[in-house]
Amino acid sequence: MSVNYASLRFEYERAPEHDAPASSPYPVAVVGAGPVGLATAIDLAQQGVRTVLLDNDDTVSTGSRAICFAKRTLEIFDRLGCGDRMIEKGVSWNVGKVFLHDDLVYTFNLLPETGHARPAFINLQQYYVEGFLAERAMELEQLQLRWKSTVTGVTQHDDHVELQIETPDGNYSLKAQYVVAADGARSPMRKSLGLDSHGRTFKDRFLIADVKMKAPFPTERWFWFDPPFHRNQSVLLHRQPDNVWRIDFQLGWDADPVAEKAPERVIPRVKALLGEDAEFELEWVSVYTFSCLRMDSFRHGRIIFAGDSAHGVSPFGARGANSGVQDADNLAWKLRLVANGDAPHTLLDTYASEREYAADENILNSTRATDFITPKSAVSRLFRDATLNLAKDCAFARRMANSGRLSVPAVLRDSTLNTPDADGDAFDCAMIPGAPCVDAPVRVDDRDAWLLPQTHGGAFTGIYFCGLGHGPEVCAQSLAALSKAPLPVRALIVVPRGMTCAVPGVTVIEDVDGMVAHRFDARPGTFYLLRPDQHVCARWRAFDAASVAAAVKRATCNG
Repeated sequence: MSVNYASLRFEYERAPEHDAPASSPYPVAVVGAGPVGLATAIDLAQQGVRTVLLDNDDTVSTGSRAICFAKRTLEIFDRLGCGDRMIEKGVSWNVGKVFLHDDLVYTFNLLPETGHARPAFINLQQYYVEGFLAERAMELEQLQLRWKSTVTGVTQHDDHVELQIETPDGNYSLKAQYVVAADGARSPMRKSLGLDSHGRTFKDRFLIADVKMKAPFPTERWFWFDPPFHRNQSVLLHRQPDNVWRIDFQLGWDADPVAEKAPERVIPRVKALLGEDAEFELEWVSVYTFSCLRMDSFRHGRIIFAGDSAHGVSPFGARGANSGVQDADNLAWKLRLVANGDAPHTLLDTYASEREYAADENILNSTRATDFITPKSAVSRLFRDATLNLAKDCAFARRMANSGRLSVPAVLRDSTLNTPDADGDAFDCAMIPGAPCVDAPVRVDDRDAWLLPQTHGGAFTGIYFCGLGHGPEVCAQSLAALSKAPLPVRALIVVPRGMTCAVPGVTVIEDVDGMVAHRFDARPGTFYLLRPDQHVCARWRAFDAASVAAAVKRATCNG
């Protein structure tokens, strides 16, 4: 039976706390079942953490909303068990084009090199993303989904948080050691604590029109500055699944947000782009105002904020949902260690500091894009148009042109969880401490595979590069000891094409094209340590078990 994800509803069930209080607090409660809350809850449950997910509704989001999901987010969805579904339904793209008037200024490719499992982006309506995540969540024994459950009160205690929940069956109290507030930009959780977000609201309005049509446009991101069909404004065009196209029209600050959503206003704008005889249907229309803002701190005692409840950016650059899912990726493994007593609560402070840094980076890029797209003076508009004209022929001007710098994961180079490179250990690659691990094609057990899925599992991962003079037998016993440490490290051995070896309990990866060694600037004896969220936290030119153990302690605030 096919599922209509645009109108998907979930079944409300009576909570057991209506009949008897729970004997002990849940380790984690997550408030909000959007992409960020679902991703957080799934990640925790997959790592064995008993989790309750609460949402005040029983449906997915209305309209397409967030549609651009970046390569790093897709890699996280892979780890959550639903990446393939996203790819199969989504529209994959790497190429974007920028126009001034009706002239092509330049083309860019966000993933120009081969050897990656996932594309730079897919376009996929948010209701599909939420539906696929919710169906994955329902498969997990450690996760309870509670729909039509509204948090009406919050009280923090020394060892837990108490939530008051309103449901169709009345009210009840729920206790959790920690609470993740992923309840959106208007965040009732934030308001209940008397907290606020601070930043900048841009005086401009944009119209989103989801248009169903069959069109000859390629699967690319097209952005027009001052096109002839929408003078003195900008327009963005994206393809989505199901023959739906997203069109963003800049309106200006004086536009009436209610009137502009009326079909009699929207249809002429769409026809101006597509042609008077174009056949199409309006699926969803919305008007929005740009804001770039964040909370001062993402952690408040035992309550941690993630996604739009913690930070907000303008839509250009696709940084909202992607950064929120990456919040979840950063938070879940830390919550698991803290809730299980394997790390001090100060580890959660590093979630706040790392993701506040990422939010500031996103806000900076989003603000610059918005200022370029919507110049607020004649001088700034003159600068913008001159830059675009130069960009046709000059590479330096293309770097200045900005139709929305598209989402990339933050490199946490200044994180206190990183172990600096040892004296004399020189590397020449992007895989520095704090960087998210890059993918590459490999072979495992005589089958084609990819590197990143070998690093899943919620544990730290050690990658040992073998070769002539540095065979796996050199450190086999030490690698085995790491896997049995109090905070175990799952070891992977990377060997060149054609080299065979077997180490009990250790996965051996054949670097068939040499891409892994190249991307990690690795030579025989090199060792990398990855965090459970696949960020590099340490690297060495020579493996030393004591150094690895010390790096794990540092990365979990146990040092």
